[in-house]
Amino acid sequence: MSHPHPELGAPPKLPKNGLRVTPLGGLGEIGRNMTVFEYNGRLLIVDCGVLFPEEEQPGIDLILPDFTTIRDRLDDIDGIVLTHGHEDHIGGVPFLLRLKADIPLIGSKLTLALIEAKLQEHRIRPYTLEVTEGHRERIGPFDCEFVAVNHSIPDALAVAIRTPAGMVVHTGDFKMDQLPLDRRLTDLPTFARLGEEGIDLLLADSTNAEVPGFVPPERDISNVLRQVFSSAQKRIIVASFASHVHRIQQILDAAHEHGRRVAFVGRSMVRNMGIARDLGYLRVPAGLVVDVKTLDDLPGEQIVLVCTGSQGEPMAALSRMANRDHQIRIVGGDTVILASSLIPGNENAVYRVINGLTRWGANVIHKGNAKVHVSGHASAGELLYFYNICKPKNLMPVHGEWRHLRANAELGAMTGVPKDHIVIAEDGVVVDLVDGKARIVGKVQAGYVYVDGLSVGDVTESSLKDRRILGEEGIISVYVVVDSTTGKVVGGPHFHARGSGIEDTAFGAVLAKVEEAIAKSAADGVAEPHQLQQLVRRVVGKWVSDTYRRRPMILPVVVEV
Repeated sequence: MSHPHPELGAPPKLPKNGLRVTPLGGLGEIGRNMTVFEYNGRLLIVDCGVLFPEEEQPGIDLILPDFTTIRDRLDDIDGIVLTHGHEDHIGGVPFLLRLKADIPLIGSKLTLALIEAKLQEHRIRPYTLEVTEGHRERIGPFDCEFVAVNHSIPDALAVAIRTPAGMVVHTGDFKMDQLPLDRRLTDLPTFARLGEEGIDLLLADSTNAEVPGFVPPERDISNVLRQVFSSAQKRIIVASFASHVHRIQQILDAAHEHGRRVAFVGRSMVRNMGIARDLGYLRVPAGLVVDVKTLDDLPGEQIVLVCTGSQGEPMAALSRMANRDHQIRIVGGDTVILASSLIPGNENAVYRVINGLTRWGANVIHKGNAKVHVSGHASAGELLYFYNICKPKNLMPVHGEWRHLRANAELGAMTGVPKDHIVIAEDGVVVDLVDGKARIVGKVQAGYVYVDGLSVGDVTESSLKDRRILGEEGIISVYVVVDSTTGKVVGGPHFHARGSGIEDTAFGAVLAKVEEAIAKSAADGVAEPHQLQQLVRRVVGKWVSDTYRRRPMILPVVVEV
């Protein structure tokens, strides 16, 4: 198995009749999925998603792929293929189309409807091409065939990309549910046909590669939901991803069966479910769904609320309910169902929400105590079955953290893919398919691009470090006025602390140290304000560290008069 090396340099020129694969997100992480394919100077992008921030990224709204490597080649892009409508696969599209709005978007009906609604908010009218499974479309030099796959959202597609360099198959996110609610199976006969034709490189979903066996059918959840609905005494509040149409369908069916009305809460949930209903992907009995404003007229035992926030997102509806910061107040006897898995890194945030809801008297049902979720990603048994059908000549695990990628690589090796034909890459690592062999050839920039409000890319790692210090240790401001001629202190030092846990009056103990250090500096002929600021920072910082074992941000201001 080949793997990236820290000293990888820029990739060489792509050989004639070679195909270049550059993942800009989705490898070594869950989210931000984006892969760039290059042949004969033309580019095809598969997916362009976002990653949601973790606790150590305070103030950040979204994390985008780094477009640096394609920013000067926007005219070379023949299209963006979107495998399905989850945010980690389409959420970055508006930010890429801000750079060039007429890049064609290719996807299924539901996927395009979801991204078009999102682009409306950005005032972008995209050029779209709707495709279905079995459809074959030439996009520049890329001959693309679309294959039905089953996932936790309808209309998901894999794509087979044919070029003179060979055939590459990108699975997108998929599983092999044999009893899907929409009866749309992962098209194994087509994958077998592609395997017989010869798959030169397979990019395969790795998310559940560590999980043995097969993923249970989505319909298994229905019986659990019926039991929960039967025993619930008051309101039922369900938190789910805003695009999980299959899960919401089962909630609607259970509510209808038990004589309850349903209201969607949250802008993205209302928008996405409206789209799914209008396109026929969501079956809604007449009179079942009502506006949330009408719920005051109904008793609790007739109410179901469906909202976002299953991952503990601070601004999502469920988190705000847990914090008593939402118009809907949790009361004793309410039942809350978290109908999703935990995305790695979100565990603490989710359990904070669960504890907050429990504090107000809610009975919280989640994956840990009931079978209210099944994964949308193929487990190890399904992947083994899949590889035996596809018989890829080269394998590149995608969509997963490092442990998932390595587990997926081991599965491929078990089915007979030669280990030197299995490429474990990471974001930015460039893989060339030349003469039937996939090899790592270099690395390009593929760092995090942070979205903070209206700012895109302005927040750096250094800025985040400052935010973490401010949040954890606080800030101490020091104001000093010095004589520009003599360099002596003529005003201050004045101290002002916030969030450090140190009272302003405590700084009397360091006044003399600051004055002494400035006087010594003046005697040595050093009186430039910037140098004095650094001197004050060192003196105060050392005193705080020695006295309180803390490291707050020190903000010195030295003014000459």
